[in-house]
Parts: sequence; C-alpha cells; structure tokens
Amino acid sequence: MADGRAVAEAFGAGGEGKSAVGPEGGPNPPGARESDGLRVGRPRGVRAFGLLPWAALSTGLLVALAAASIATGSRLVPLHEVWDALFDFDPKNDAHLVVRELRLPRTFTAIMAGACLGLAGALAQSLTRNPLAEPGTLGISQGAASGVIVGLFFTSASHVAVYVWFAFIGAALTGALVHRLGRAETAGTNPTRLILAGAALSIVLWALNTILLLAQPAWVQQIYRNWALGSLAGRGWDNLPVLIACLAAGAAASFALAPSLNAATLGADMSKALGVKPRTTSALTNLAIIVLAGGATAAAGPVVFVGMACPHAARALAGTDHRRLLPFSALLGATATLASDTLGRIVVYPGEVGVGAMTSIIGAPFFVWLVRRGKVLGL
Repeated sequence: MADGRAVAEAFGAGGEGKSAVGPEGGPNPPGARESDGLRVGRPRGVRAFGLLPWAALSTGLLVALAAASIATGSRLVPLHEVWDALFDFDPKNDAHLVVRELRLPRTFTAIMAGACLGLAGALAQSLTRNPLAEPGTLGISQGAASGVIVGLFFTSASHVAVYVWFAFIGAALTGALVHRLGRAETAGTNPTRLILAGAALSIVLWALNTILLLAQPAWVQQIYRNWALGSLAGRGWDNLPVLIACLAAGAAASFALAPSLNAATLGADMSKALGVKPRTTSALTNLAIIVLAGGATAAAGPVVFVGMACPHAARALAGTDHRRLLPFSALLGATATLASDTLGRIVVYPGEVGVGAMTSIIGAPFFVWLVRRGKVLGL
C-alpha cells in the first residue's frame, strides 16, 4: 500500500504532497527529515495559486523582455518603430534594418539558447541527483569550447553550422570522461565525485584551450574571444537553424523521458519494478544533455548559472514532477538569458557586457538567495 502511494505521488497524483518517499521507495522512517529522502508533490506556491498563473506571468515577462531587447542597444529604437519594422517593413529605413537583421535574431538566439541550458540543467540535476549539476560544472561546456577551437582550426570556418559538430564531439567526450571518473568502484555514480571530476576537467580543458589559442591566427583568436565572453552581438539568422534543431530534439527526448525520470526518483529497485530501464534512461538523458548544451554553447558561448539556478526556481514553482519541471525550466532559462542579455546592453550604455558575464553577476546572488530561502528542494 505504501509503495502504491509513493508511486502515485511521484507521478504528480499525490494531491497535497505532504508525505516523503525514502531512498528505497518506501516512506521515510519516523523522525527522518524530508530532505533525507525524496521530496515529492507540489510546493506551497503551486498549491495556493495553481501553476497556470506562474506560467502566464513567466510568459508575459518573456514577451516584455523580448520587446525591450529589440528596442535596446547602442541605438535605441522606439517601440512604435519596432512595431512598424515587424509589420510594416521598409527596407530603406535604417531602424527597420537594425530590428530585422540584428535585434530579432539576437533576441531569438538568447531565448532558444537559454531554453536549451535550462532544460539541460534540469536533466543533469535529475540524472546525477546533485543540486549543483549543470553543463558548466560537469565540464560539458568546456568540452564544447575545446571542440569549437579545434573546429575553427581545422575548417577555417566561423559559421556555427560547421563548428557545432565539433562542439557536440567535445561535449560528448567530456561528458563520458566525467561520468567515468565520477563512478565509485562499488556504488556506481557518485554525485560528489561527478562535480569534483567536472570541476577538475574544466580547469584542465581551460588551460589546454588557452595553449591552443596562442598558436592560432589572429582572426581565430578574435572569433573565440567574442564567443567565449558569451556575447550575442552580431549573432544573425544563420545561428537559429542549429538552435531550433537542438532545442526540438532535446525537448522531444526530455518530455519522452519525463515518466522514466519520475520513476527513477523512487530508487533503482522501484523504477525497475515499474518497467524502467535505468541504463537506457541514463544514456538517452545524457544524449539529450549533450545535444542541448552543445548547441547552446556553440551558438551563444559558455553561459553559466542558467542551467544551475533556473531548474531550482522551476522546482520551487512547479514541483518535482518532470512533466511540469522540464518545460518550466526551459521557460525560466529563456527568460533569465534574455534578461541578462538586455541588462548587459543597459549597464554600460552605449557599450555592452556579454551575456555570459551578466548571467554570472545575476545568477550567483540569485542562487544564494534560493538556498537561503530553502527553495533548493531535495533531489
């Protein structure tokens, strides 16, 4: 009976979500803290107001930020000019050209790259059971960066559609190595060892990337410098097909895996009893993370903290059911990245700060606030 109740709660049917599930799929013993096991059900904010208002608020904020992003830059464009550029385009109007050829693709790049990173972070945390997991801390972003440098060197092509494949290879090799180093001899993958292995490998790859860059021509160094800062300046429409393909493939795989990830939170024995294959789930989840993080990193550069902080905020609002958690993580990731890019064009106007730097400035204090407020739910 207890097992049936635990299964129902893990799949979002637990109503009030007042009980907790222990590591082996049964209820926690008397006196055990809820954070010692798996905290399931919906958080208080969702029970009080429902999920729809939060989704509507986040979507409205994203739309408002998109309008601000299109209007903001070294040249301010009034909102009525933005409207005309979108729906009454005049190719002889400089403001319309700025909106159509520069601001729109940049805004869409920020939205889709942020959605990819938020989704990848949620998957990484669910897979590793580690609240600090994200593509950056697992070394995947630095692996993708190494692939980009190699791609620029061997192909002499600065088009993202070319070097994104090298980013995928670098991210895949790094992810596989980190998971191998993070495995304990008898207990399987260890969350703490994973983070330590990712951090160590990131430092090594950063040093190797620096050495490789010193031997590159000036034009390669300039392209990489802009890319490494996470600057979206100059990102055109040619970036979008890669991001659309990565987001579509990663999102489809993620949502298909949501029931399996819900079952996996009950423990290995219970998930196997429900018909879930842990190895298959792990392999497909890793593949989705590589596609999402590799595509976002290749298009926007190494953007940090989005994949770490946004899933925690989504978990606090939407609960632990992956059917709600994953889309909310993508939505908040897109909102956070676009907000950072827009603010980066305001704080040092008429110059700008790269989105990678801005997400660090904003994301670190926000994540500390989440932890202090107790919003980082047990994984």
